[in-house]
Amino acid sequence: MTPAQRRVARVRASQAAAKASPGQPLVGSAYELMLAKLAADKRRLNDVQSIVRKVEIKREILPEYGNWVESVLASGRGGQDDVLTTVMIWHVDAGHYEQALDIAEYVLRHGLTLPDQYQRDVPTVLVDEVSDAALAAQRQDTPIDLNLLLRLESMTEGLDMPDQARARLHKAIGIGAKAAGDLPVARKHLERALQLHSGAGCKRDLAEVDRIMKKQEAKA
Repeated sequence: MTPAQRRVARVRASQAAAKASPGQPLVGSAYELMLAKLAADKRRLNDVQSIVRKVEIKREILPEYGNWVESVLASGRGGQDDVLTTVMIWHVDAGHYEQALDIAEYVLRHGLTLPDQYQRDVPTVLVDEVSDAALAAQRQDTPIDLNLLLRLESMTEGLDMPDQARARLHKAIGIGAKAAGDLPVARKHLERALQLHSGAGCKRDLAEVDRIMKKQEAKA
């Protein structure tokens, strides 16, 4: 798009987002065009079997939704927006966690829902997907920024979700804090993970944190 076309797109997106009342679906030609693009991109993704290739495609097409996302976050009043919520999940899939949480702040604040294909609510999907990605990254010694995990915990605190999902988030935070040398924070979250789900799989991590803390106390 040329700079002029981008300006027009942003204006139309802002108008569509501003017109929709909280909880009501967005309407208008600009939104219909984005839904059509989303449907085409979903068909492209559905034609691909490789998960790695799907991620590559999402990274390729996500910038094309940038104007829409920026406009909705700036001007939206909380209208239901399937484009925005899908793009949020795609950012998680692509490893763009900060961008995903920026969108999630708006989505959670206004109570937007995910398209039916996800079969879970927004808090559960976010916590499930980000926690699983964080735990996988930690196993490969390429950890996700601990501050992002703490931000997600703060954003979803008090929201209903399965205990197992929240336990995985606490486990990921605990392991991340342990690696960063923040043992009190690590212990707090690992212990909470086990309280929520005894099969969380972090008993050894908690025991190791306890051993290190006892050694430090003995030296002190």
